[in-house]
Amino acid sequence: MTSSDNARFGVGLLGHGTVGGAFHRLLEERADAVAARTGRRPHVVGVLTRSQGDFEEILAASQTIVELIGGIEPARTYVLRAIEAGRHVVTANKQLLSQHGDEVFEAARKRGVQVRFEAAVAGVIPAIRVISESLAGAYIERVHGIVNGTTNYVLTEMARTGATYAQALAAAQRLGYAEADPTEDVSGKDAAAKMAILARLAFNARVGLEDVRYEGIERITPDDIAYARELGLSLKLIGSAERIDDGLAVMVYPAFLYADHPLASVDGAFNAVTIESPAITEITLSGPGAGGIQTASAVLGDVVSTMLPAGAQPPPPRAVKLVEDVEFSFYLHLEVADRPGVLARIADVLGRNEVSIKSVVQRGLGDDARLVMVVHPVLESRFRSAVAEIARLDVVRGDPRVIRVIEETFEAPGAT
Repeated sequence: MTSSDNARFGVGLLGHGTVGGAFHRLLEERADAVAARTGRRPHVVGVLTRSQGDFEEILAASQTIVELIGGIEPARTYVLRAIEAGRHVVTANKQLLSQHGDEVFEAARKRGVQVRFEAAVAGVIPAIRVISESLAGAYIERVHGIVNGTTNYVLTEMARTGATYAQALAAAQRLGYAEADPTEDVSGKDAAAKMAILARLAFNARVGLEDVRYEGIERITPDDIAYARELGLSLKLIGSAERIDDGLAVMVYPAFLYADHPLASVDGAFNAVTIESPAITEITLSGPGAGGIQTASAVLGDVVSTMLPAGAQPPPPRAVKLVEDVEFSFYLHLEVADRPGVLARIADVLGRNEVSIKSVVQRGLGDDARLVMVVHPVLESRFRSAVAEIARLDVVRGDPRVIRVIEETFEAPGAT
């Protein structure tokens, strides 16, 4: 019998669905390799589901509790009870952390235990570890990325095949990329919870889900994507957290990207996170954002971390001023009467609101016409005011359609 056999490490598993089952299998497969690295062999001491297991018995037999139930309750109660009992916690529960993170992390600090949550954001991509450990000493200016695989798959399919939003979503559901009820994904709420977590880590800021402005992809049409392609753009659902003066802006929104942006080529169910800092310029991490085995791999990595000597706990987060009026470029889609002077009237409204046009495409539609334009960067409040005035013109048919445009491109230092 080896020393690894003698030094067993108990893992209590809460939840045994797609991710929980995959984690259980992966832990058994990799137990010998983990023992070789850590000197202790992990094993599942018990599984808690609606129909089996006793939480207190599992807690008593474990060193680390893995919470894969999801949702707020009873997950919150179990996590806090585990921390109180001096157990490390590993979780993939983004909603719990984005809504009750202060409570969970403060309890862990007081008890001196670890809370690990790599799988809560961007699947197998090690964004949490890179921000909290590798870049712990860096001054991060912005974190933004594609953090929801479902919406990225839907938008990729719309661009690739010309499918409508409903058709692409149905395809995602058939392939298991989208839930039967995809509301949290397509509305942007799932991405917003992840951005709250990333913002908290990157800026040591007290940011919760309620502080994140978010919108989803439900209103995106094939016309938007077709015109974007004509303008050299691709469409992604972007989560962003960035310093603006002495405040912080945390948002989720559909955005058009130019082809040389590092996130523009991230397709399908893949996720990517870009981190910007003066010390590193920018780095982009990309990989699968969804799937049982991918998420289970990130969970197992966290379990291994709890088996190693713990580093210092992060400091309590600070209060920050949240910034809502942010400067963007915008895509504007208008259905208008096809008559002389219409473009001039619209340009006059934009000009009076200090909004300048970068590019424009016009198409005839019988008695009507379609105007699609991209404007130069402007404060959102100023642009929205101009759009509201345009919507009241008698030549405009229907509601204007607005999508943000990210203009930044990144070039390696010293590149020519």
